[in-house]
Amino acid sequence: MLDGTNKKYGFLMLILANMIWGGNFVIGRIGVDYFPPLLFSLMRWIIAFLLLTPFMVKKLKSDWNIIWQHKRILLLLAVTGVAGYNTIIYFALQYTTSINASVVNSTTPLFIAILAIFILREKLLAHQAAGILLSVFGILYIVSKGSIEVFLSWSINAGDLYVLAAVIMWASYSVIGKKYSNVLPVLTSFYASTFIGILLLVPLSLIEYLVLEKTPVFTLTSAGILLYVGFLASIMAFLSWNFGVSLIGAAKAGVFLNLLPIFAIIFALCFTEEKLYLYQIIGGGIVTLGVVISSKKSLGFKNHVQENKSSA
Repeated sequence: MLDGTNKKYGFLMLILANMIWGGNFVIGRIGVDYFPPLLFSLMRWIIAFLLLTPFMVKKLKSDWNIIWQHKRILLLLAVTGVAGYNTIIYFALQYTTSINASVVNSTTPLFIAILAIFILREKLLAHQAAGILLSVFGILYIVSKGSIEVFLSWSINAGDLYVLAAVIMWASYSVIGKKYSNVLPVLTSFYASTFIGILLLVPLSLIEYLVLEKTPVFTLTSAGILLYVGFLASIMAFLSWNFGVSLIGAAKAGVFLNLLPIFAIIFALCFTEEKLYLYQIIGGGIVTLGVVISSKKSLGFKNHVQENKSSA
């Protein structure tokens, strides 16, 4: 009975995490109307860092020697996962819809598998290669809006390509995190990489302001947006995901990542003026099928889903 209850709570936590991350794409799409991308990302992580600090100071002291010994790795994690992924996503959402962004983002497990081949020396099985190729076709179908003419003329939305760049950043972050998962403490390394990411984003945000001269707009709505991305998407979803994974296992939890674009689509249709088009449904279905096929057997990368703590 207890196992069944634990599994039920685990499923609920995984659903909650993906619901928050799915909403993050819609919130991010609205947020770029209030904040320039670099500043938006900076404020998100400052809020997350400040909220985490009271709970992390003692743990950071106890883990300091390990953190300092791996400072270069933490810098890579900060560049790819904190400063890189989220900032590029916010850039992308200036040019593409939250629906497109979330569907393209769902290819993350495939890029993780590809990078794992080169960085972790994993073997690529035939069905995994087939799944990757199928999902690539699905992405091409989405970014070309299902039109051969659009693809051949290369009149593709730049925002969709930015999302792909962000996905590669997150896949790099996940693989690096996996490689050092037995060395680096998860919570402390996340906290430290968040601080490093903030240090990287501060001068970039200043340059952004001087070049674009775009000032942020602070209202109750924009404050709510910052609270959502800083607390819910960066902390609450992370904790929910890891708690769910601990209850039902990483292998089973990976399937739940496919819920993210579904929630993003639902929220986009309910709270924005975005519309769902047939090419997004077809392309998203192809991508999902490719991910499922490629994930049928373990890649020896059992913990990578745990690294997807704030993948939006």
